[in-house]
Amino acid sequence: MKYHLLLLFIVFSVFSFGQKAAIDLKTIRKDLKNEKSPYNYEKLIFKYKAYPKSLDTIESQHLYYGRNFKSDLVSTTEEDFKALAEAFKNGDFDECIKKGKVLYEKDPTNLDVILILLKAYDSKKDGNNFMHHLSQFRTLTDAVRSSGDGKSEKTAYLVNSVGDEYILLNILNLGQDYTRVSKPGKGGMFDIWRKDDTTIYIKVLYIDF
Repeated sequence: MKYHLLLLFIVFSVFSFGQKAAIDLKTIRKDLKNEKSPYNYEKLIFKYKAYPKSLDTIESQHLYYGRNFKSDLVSTTEEDFKALAEAFKNGDFDECIKKGKVLYEKDPTNLDVILILLKAYDSKKDGNNFMHHLSQFRTLTDAVRSSGDGKSEKTAYLVNSVGDEYILLNILNLGQDYTRVSKPGKGGMFDIWRKDDTTIYIKVLYIDF
């Protein structure tokens, strides 16, 4: 979607990347539900909302990939999100913030919602909220960057959705001059992006357990 282009205004930011860690979705699902686990969802979401910079790589991965096991998420196809996207398209940033805050409370790790809020707060020159959501954005995208190196199917970057894939492509600065080939794989669909001697593997997850 066109509003993903707003990512370009923060691409210059310096992202920190932790050590590459294998993603075990079954363990993540178990940890998030375990009240005694340090990776329990309620504990992580509190840190994420209040102190996003304090999350380490494993915590960030639990939050990002844990979305696959959450219900009542905000979809880009639902009317409330379409209204938010329309407000953004029209440059009505007050309305963006109003609608975006409601959707953020419902689905706080939604990258699409966070990006629109970032642009709205930037346009309103609200530095505090902008930097807070930017820290959250970095936390979630660092989780994706730490999921692999993109050099093979085995070490492909893992994303939750096609929308998140295009966000990652913008961060990696992969332009329209790349060609894409898709192929099914266990637990997801591989998108293979090529340009000259460069090949990047991204796997869009399909959770079936």
